[in-house]
Amino acid sequence: MKLSTCLHQFFSNYLPHIKGVSQHTIRAYRDAFKLFIPFAANRLKIKTGSLMLDHLTPDMVLAFLVDLEQKRQNAPVTRNHRLAAIKSLAKMIRFMHPEKKDVVEKIMAIPQKRYQRKLIGFLYPDEIFKVMQSVDLYPQEGFRDYCLLVLLYDSGARATEVATLNLDYFNQEQRTLVILGKGNRFRQITLMPETSVLLKNYIDKYRKEPKPAYRHRLFINQRGKELTRHGIYRVCKKYLTATLPPKRLKSLSPVHSFRHSCAMSMLSSGCSLSDIRIQLGHEDLKATMVYLQLDLTNKRKVQKKFTEFNRSVLIDHPEINALFNAQNKDEIMAWLDNL
Repeated sequence: MKLSTCLHQFFSNYLPHIKGVSQHTIRAYRDAFKLFIPFAANRLKIKTGSLMLDHLTPDMVLAFLVDLEQKRQNAPVTRNHRLAAIKSLAKMIRFMHPEKKDVVEKIMAIPQKRYQRKLIGFLYPDEIFKVMQSVDLYPQEGFRDYCLLVLLYDSGARATEVATLNLDYFNQEQRTLVILGKGNRFRQITLMPETSVLLKNYIDKYRKEPKPAYRHRLFINQRGKELTRHGIYRVCKKYLTATLPPKRLKSLSPVHSFRHSCAMSMLSSGCSLSDIRIQLGHEDLKATMVYLQLDLTNKRKVQKKFTEFNRSVLIDHPEINALFNAQNKDEIMAWLDNL
């Protein structure tokens, strides 16, 4: 069987109808195979149309992954995304062509590459305030940008999620917003009163007249089309660049920094991890727990409990006593911070 026939089944039937994945996932997988197909054909010195299913081997996939990192200078996270696309195809082949089971299971066993994860970059409250202040509200697109930034901070939504918001997802009376997230899963969140009023004013007075195909979308660009995730990225980058120093910008992802800031704000306000998980649309609570590492307020509370526990258990230890009796309490906390 030709690999092109298999890919046609993969993109036309398996992904949209059997798995029911989002268009965003389909496009991401498409981009992966737009790189893999020419690579495999060039490696075998044949035309892309001559590639057969038998050419999809573990060695070919591993060589492709090496090429991504060494020649294309892709980061490990990008390499892992490309591998995920190939593994998804392998799962379909195992399902539809069981005679290929042995080969595809070897492909599915190729591990994701580990890499150093940077600390999550989020905006502090004073930085959020400065960014909002930098927006000129008088132009039509200025008010739209302001609403967009406020909504990103209030909702913690991803760029793609905001780009695909429809008008009827917003309920002003109930102050709720329905968001279509990863895996085609809907979630409903409650907005702050100020955010709800801003959105209502934007829709009634400042929303640009959309072209017929985009009348259902909430955010419209200057050409009357839907504001894409790339457009949202540019809006966020514009105001962050105008407000923050270059060194600070290096640690921030323009759109995701608002998402992370929303999570940190909720955490410092005493919201539970479960509430934050629902707000952000995380499927796994482990993804939400990463914010615990960054919340210094909660860290101080844990340190205080740790100190009190040690005081009750190790009260007769001279070194611990000296530590507990230190006049400068900040030194105690600094000592614990450095453990």
